[in-house]
Amino acid sequence: MLRRPVVLALCASLALAACAGGTGGQLGPDGKPLPQVYKLSQGDIGRVQLRMNDSVNALRQARGLVPLQLNANLNASAATHARDMSVQNRPWHFGSDGSSPIQRAQRAGYTGQLLGELISETYETELETLAAWMENSDTRAILLQPEAREMGFGLYQESNGKIWWTLNTGG
Repeated sequence: MLRRPVVLALCASLALAACAGGTGGQLGPDGKPLPQVYKLSQGDIGRVQLRMNDSVNALRQARGLVPLQLNANLNASAATHARDMSVQNRPWHFGSDGSSPIQRAQRAGYTGQLLGELISETYETELETLAAWMENSDTRAILLQPEAREMGFGLYQESNGKIWWTLNTGG
């Protein structure tokens, strides 16, 4: 007798799950949702910078480190390098003119000491990129430098959705 209510409950659950719908996006041949392009507008950049700064600071706070303040000059340096990496079509720390991260920060008017630079070429969000940086001991060390006090974060998105990210830390 107990089987009937269990079967009815199972059928009701399956019916509700079917009605709940999926992600609303297209499904691939494997039946899984296809990835969506993370499209950013010019107006999104400030929100993305603040979200990244808050996320980095949450990670730093969990380790007892001081929070980083966004620095407009480091933001400008990071954004310039993100665009330049796109032009060069390669993620690396040298500018198309041979400039180093320190030289770019100085050109952008940063008067502090540049401590580190993180870069990425991806289709992922800023938080997925931050998670990838945290998985690697070298890039994690830059994010968690005890002497860091400031950060800059910039991006450039190509029309196909690829995003070039640059994060600078300074002290």
